[in-house]
Amino acid sequence: MKFIVVDVGNTSTVVGLWSDGRVSHVSHFDGHRPVDRAPARNAAWILARGAGCIDGIAYLSVVPRADAAWKRFTVKDLGLRFAPISYRVFADGRRPPQGLRLDYPKPETIGADRLADAAAAVDRYGAPVIVCDFGTAFTAAAITADRVWRGGVIAPGFPLMRDYLFERTAKLPQMKLGGKVPKIGRSTEDAMRIGALVGYRGMVREIVSTLARNLKADFRLVATGGFAKWVLKDSGMDFTIDPTLTLHGAGLLAKGILGK
Repeated sequence: MKFIVVDVGNTSTVVGLWSDGRVSHVSHFDGHRPVDRAPARNAAWILARGAGCIDGIAYLSVVPRADAAWKRFTVKDLGLRFAPISYRVFADGRRPPQGLRLDYPKPETIGADRLADAAAAVDRYGAPVIVCDFGTAFTAAAITADRVWRGGVIAPGFPLMRDYLFERTAKLPQMKLGGKVPKIGRSTEDAMRIGALVGYRGMVREIVSTLARNLKADFRLVATGGFAKWVLKDSGMDFTIDPTLTLHGAGLLAKGILGK
């Protein structure tokens, strides 16, 4: 099967092509206003016209106000089937990828991106696995050896840390993310960058070690999201970084939704 995969986040939208498990033609578009999503829809249009034999759009979103416009665009403008990723793919007799199951009191509250990350992590790396997504929010999900999604952790993401310090203090600047971090801060911004990076790494380390200890398992660690590479570089944590993990999971789950 072949899908256009769309991941609508709080600060950006990602569009790519999923073809029989392979993700390609990935484009990132910053911005969260409706007008900012026009370039992403243009990218989806180009893929739909150029890739041929598209089975539909695998759509995952954490921004509900964007959903109706994407569905209308998919069905009316592109003439394709719309496959929104949700917990329902794990119900109604459908067969989720790799036998993944949910053990969660209210599965309807699980974000589509977390479901996609889990499905892709199990498909690519097996179980037990902890998958972490370093986006606007930081999320971690634990899948045990029996391929059951047990739950996880949600914490502020790196952009929220940066913006909060700038917005809630009178004199601190808005620090830039990425690039080389000095060994000690010799300016206000460098001191903030060290504090943010070291503190964030400490949070991640404590979260994954606590999950492993509470669930009594030796988990493989998998990371995705825009800030994963920068946060984890030289951290000493044994993560596999997979930039296309979420899009791959969206394609896997859309395959189950459309019933092929």
